[in-house]
Amino acid sequence: SLRNVSITDILGRDPVWLDWQGIQAGLHDKTILVTGGGGSIGSELCKQLANIQPRKLIIFDQCEFNLYKIDAELSRQFPQLQHSAILGDVTQALAVQQIIEVQKPEVVFHAAAYKHVPLLENQAREAVHNNLIGTKIVAEASIAAGVERFVLISTDKAVNPTNVMGATKRAAEILCQNLDKTSNTRFTTVRFGNVLDSAGSVVPLFREQIRAGGPVTVTHPDITRYFMTIPEACQLIMLAETVGKGGEVFVLDMGEPVKIVYLAEQMIRLSGKVPGKDIHIEFVGLRPGEKLYEELFHNEEQLMETGYSKLRLAKARVYEDDGWFGTVQALTLACRQPGRQDILLLLKQLVPEFKSEI
Repeated sequence: SLRNVSITDILGRDPVWLDWQGIQAGLHDKTILVTGGGGSIGSELCKQLANIQPRKLIIFDQCEFNLYKIDAELSRQFPQLQHSAILGDVTQALAVQQIIEVQKPEVVFHAAAYKHVPLLENQAREAVHNNLIGTKIVAEASIAAGVERFVLISTDKAVNPTNVMGATKRAAEILCQNLDKTSNTRFTTVRFGNVLDSAGSVVPLFREQIRAGGPVTVTHPDITRYFMTIPEACQLIMLAETVGKGGEVFVLDMGEPVKIVYLAEQMIRLSGKVPGKDIHIEFVGLRPGEKLYEELFHNEEQLMETGYSKLRLAKARVYEDDGWFGTVQALTLACRQPGRQDILLLLKQLVPEFKSEI
């Protein structure tokens, strides 16, 4: 049997611990909304927030089962916590507005997103609708209700995106940076690498393949990714809320990128087997939109120190394009029409560095 993989086994580094005292001071006794609160990141974030004793925690998710699970877990582990589990979709503007108006959160953590690159490559409409338009709806409702701070959870795939998912997340980053300049709500973005053991990620997939006797499938011998743990991701989100002044992009220093084939070999060894002998590794080719390596920052993003050893910060790139929100509007309309081409062309206008086949 394969024992649980620890970050030290795979990444050759110790877990990062950020400034817990500062995080507590910034979030204690606040009313907090977490969208996508039933997901891998969202649910762990809710548990870590519960430890801080917020005034109230509102969990919003479109997946009934995930919402039920985190609601039951919080009730069991934190019986004193005042929390509400609300079923709904971030793309439903009226519902989102009503929840934010009624619940009056001071802080919004926006974790709701679609994230699977190959799946979204052929479903650009759904990716744009959820990841960009959903963000716009939650952000505008937050501004209207006087929310103090809004944290967007993004991805390193948003840097020089080569796939639809990354482009929609980069567009959401630009949206939040623009809104930060024009509103009283402080908007901050957090970028992750791959989150170890999150739902649908490579570690659970490899675990299943090893359990079945192999082969373990890797897309390319040279493919690398940055990795972080779910608790690290949640600390980064909370610290960004605490120290962010608005408009920045925070990234955790995750050490060196890891070769996925090395990750596969390590997991095979940890199960007591020999890679290539007991369990074979099969290279299956890069999937549509997939990169060999990810970048954490765009080369035009100015890197700055944060005063925290493992927390890095990119200053916002200024977008002078007055027509940007008009293009978002056109994209919203294009999502109601059949066809993919217009959606990709408009997405490219919003994110000029997006490399796609169009």
